[in-house]
Amino acid sequence: MPTNAHSVDTASYARAAREAVAKAATVCRAVQAKLDDLRAITKDDKSPVTIADFASQAIVAHMLRQHLGDSLTLVGEEGSAYLREPKHAAHLAAALDAARIVWPEATEEDFLAAIDVGDAEPTSDHCYWTLDPIDGTKGFLRGQQYAVALAWLDRGVPTVGAMACPNLPIAHDAPLDKVDAHGSIYLSVAGEGTLEAPLSDTTADVTRIVRGDIPEGDPVSVCMSVEKAHSSTDDTTRVMERVGPAREPARLDSQCKYAVVARGQADVYLRLPTKKGYVERIWDHAAGALVATEAGCVVSDATGLPLDFKHGKGLERNRGIVCAPAGVHTRVVKAIQELGLLG
Repeated sequence: MPTNAHSVDTASYARAAREAVAKAATVCRAVQAKLDDLRAITKDDKSPVTIADFASQAIVAHMLRQHLGDSLTLVGEEGSAYLREPKHAAHLAAALDAARIVWPEATEEDFLAAIDVGDAEPTSDHCYWTLDPIDGTKGFLRGQQYAVALAWLDRGVPTVGAMACPNLPIAHDAPLDKVDAHGSIYLSVAGEGTLEAPLSDTTADVTRIVRGDIPEGDPVSVCMSVEKAHSSTDDTTRVMERVGPAREPARLDSQCKYAVVARGQADVYLRLPTKKGYVERIWDHAAGALVATEAGCVVSDATGLPLDFKHGKGLERNRGIVCAPAGVHTRVVKAIQELGLLG
């Protein structure tokens, strides 16, 4: 189906997206399970996430093409140039081995070509997929939270979102700093809500998650990145002091934060710019924002403007991110304005 056709079977797209991120998550889990071995092979401390990035993107591209045909447009983070360099032969071999866990017949050229499917450019008047093959690099390397996040955008509007969170427990009261054996997967279609299911069990029942609001005066929890550089934590604390009494923050990396807020394990996901001119990337938010919105949250930038995905690979018209139930969202945006945090 051509990618500029605006009337599509979203159910088919959702099925394709779910299978694609689930297969990619299988590969990522295998890579994460042998971090030290891969570091030894490649002589590079960050090599496991590099290998998982490439393998994940190739698998998602391959699965989408199997389901939807070869004419799709996929805007991802990676191209194959790095792996084609002879000095990175060990990375290529490891990434191809990982991909073959779910794509056993893949040749080296098949694999590299699949990665390059994701090296496309977005256009605001067409439909395309956007992918973060490993969202939460440092969480992945620590053996903690990360996500494979895929969204289909119809003329810049996220319409189908699938997010695999391989280490996120399905139990909403379980600790977030531990690896979970089963993981969670989220699937959203615009106007149809958000579904949650165990990632490792394709036969398990899915649950529709619906997020309720928090009455003013009740304790509120914010998602805090484990990596402080991702947002201004001091300013986040100042904002949350104005929003309401604090309950224990949820500390984790990646777009899993959107899911944690959507399912009520935390109440606010807040990203405040850490430097002037910083632009968020579309693949870092398209899938997660749809998951949260369809569960009943409000997602905007830090000024209260809707996220605008119509300007290339960056959210050029936005500053920061606020995700929360409606009443809490209003209080967070008001606090940011009152504190003058955006200049």
